Amino acid sequence: MQTKTLVTHDEYFDLLLKSDVKLEYHSGEVVAMAGAQPAHNRICITLSTALENCLEAGECVVLNNDQLIKVEKCDKYTFSDVVVVCAKPVYEKSARGLDALENPEIIIEVLSDSTEQYDRSGKFDCYKTIPSFREYVLVSSVKKKVEVIKKIGDAEWLSYTYTENDEKVLIGTCTVLLEKIYNKVEFSAKESDAF
Repeated sequence: MQTKTLVTHDEYFDLLLKSDVKLEYHSGEVVAMAGAQPAHNRICITLSTALENCLEAGECVVLNNDQLIKVEKCDKYTFSDVVVVCAKPVYEKSARGLDALENPEIIIEVLSDSTEQYDRSGKFDCYKTIPSFREYVLVSSVKKKVEVIKKIGDAEWLSYTYTENDEKVLIGTCTVLLEKIYNKVEFSAKESDAF
């Protein structure tokens, strides 16, 4: 039987500071994040740009996939693909490593085969414990499909799925053209047939 070595928060931040790859913290375990495919990377750029253009005049701030998020009730530190904060951002300051955002409002994950199940279940369940969190956006990287899940009550979430039949996607207060999200994204024929 193999024994897992658990690390403290301080040890995690030490590792994060020295690492060439993104590391997440899951209740004492450190998990390395894999690199992403071109479609995933492209969607992150187009979506970040569209949201930044929409929100630049207001109070909201758009942060990219290098922003660490603290999920206190799950004892996790995670990275999402895009995050939006409309209140004043609150950070847990780290003496070593990255400051972790404590009050994300909209979290966006671009799905891949290796992360989709976790993004839809365990990660979403943990994000729900963040009081400020009010909208979760799941974006397919294998076909034109965006799922927006909005909090409508303490334990109620309403999901709407946009597909290639839809012209626009509503994320927060922003209306984004589906074509903009998938601009210059090339899907693998094998992957898009699978879904």
